[in-house]
Amino acid sequence: MRLALGLQYDGAAFHGWQTQAGGGTVQDAVEDALGRIAGAPVPTICAGRTDAGVHATYQVVHVDPPVERPLTAWVRGVNALLPETAAVRWAICVPQAFHARFAATARRYDYWLLNDPVRSPLLAHRAGWLARPLAVEPMRQAASLLVGRHDFSAFRSAECQAASPVRELRELGIERFGNLLRFRLVANAFLHHMVRNLVGSLVYVGLGRQSPQWVADVLQGGDRSAAAPTFAAAGLYLTGVEYDPAFGLPMPIDEIAAACGERA
Repeated sequence: MRLALGLQYDGAAFHGWQTQAGGGTVQDAVEDALGRIAGAPVPTICAGRTDAGVHATYQVVHVDPPVERPLTAWVRGVNALLPETAAVRWAICVPQAFHARFAATARRYDYWLLNDPVRSPLLAHRAGWLARPLAVEPMRQAASLLVGRHDFSAFRSAECQAASPVRELRELGIERFGNLLRFRLVANAFLHHMVRNLVGSLVYVGLGRQSPQWVADVLQGGDRSAAAPTFAAAGLYLTGVEYDPAFGLPMPIDEIAAACGERA
């Protein structure tokens, strides 16, 4: 039996997704809880490995539990054993052909940025912050030049282990909700730090430090040192993973945008 689980977590409480010797990761917490329900180890495979400080409203994992339990045990039972900063939102049975990582056809990340002269303690670890005002239209012009299938070497980290730097960026939209900006990026897959590096360079454009064309030139040059520094992890959320509808996974709910829209 293979299960797909939908997870949400507050990344500020963890050292990233992937298990490590010192513990403290989302994977460590989830596998510990699953193992206690199953009475045996239950390894997990996730759709996207998030870094320390990065949040998720729609992380997908698959597991092959060694025992049968009601689906409620994999949701309510596991949640009773998880810290309050993480939760399984749903669990469904899927065919063996389903793979959380390799069956995914696209991932969606949102980056939330507080653009306000004064920082907000309520958004600490929840959004990036920039005091100087940003011009949205030049950033949108720059974003349009990044959409498509490209070599994104200029926006990958030195530690990136991807075999190829080529990715298809299908969407890069920027919306304002009051004093909050949302950068929404959809791609077939992302390189390590790619979203935060793209946001950092778009911010340079929004501040007037660079023109929209500069972003396209950096992209074509393929030199990471020519782009802006990596932006803070605090505002980054994994908000969607796309699969063949035949697998029957629940659709992601845009909970954060709804909340911000109500505030605007």
